[in-house]
Amino acid sequence: MKPYIKVSLAALAIGVGVWVGSVYSNTAIGAGTSQPGTADDPVVTKSYVDQQIQKALNGGTNAGSGGSAGNNSGSTGTGSTGGDTSLPPVVSGASDAVEIVTVKPGQQLIGASGAEFIVRSGKAVIVSEGTNGVADLTDGVDLTNGQAAPTNHLLSFPRDGRGITVLDGNKYSLTVMVRGGYSLK
Repeated sequence: MKPYIKVSLAALAIGVGVWVGSVYSNTAIGAGTSQPGTADDPVVTKSYVDQQIQKALNGGTNAGSGGSAGNNSGSTGTGSTGGDTSLPPVVSGASDAVEIVTVKPGQQLIGASGAEFIVRSGKAVIVSEGTNGVADLTDGVDLTNGQAAPTNHLLSFPRDGRGITVLDGNKYSLTVMVRGGYSLK
């Protein structure tokens, strides 16, 4: 085949490809024409969404809707939203706060039931009475009395009387992030 025929066929193929692509592109543009903010795709505010969620949580009744967004009717400053009375009020200083505790050699950090510790620095060992220990939620293992507590692992204390202490012979303190109740002995 002669070179000018090859070039002509290549140019024709490219031209047909561009034409077919533009025809299909125009039909695809019409597929998603709804713009945000129109009747087909409305923009809603956070207060409207919160109001609808509150209405759904209250079993379809809109308790105390005064027409203004963010109206928290029935709220007396106790953390209650006025609708669902089965939830306890939010208490400031709840156990969700994380505290940084320094444990010196010879001291024991004993967690209350449900407490969580993360050893940030230092060499720690588990203190536990009996055969059960502390749950290492990071590795998914149970750490028993005398085992090393790894740093940067989330440790869960299911019962009172279990905790951590500085490894014997270590002169450096532990830095521990604590969520929940604890005591230093």
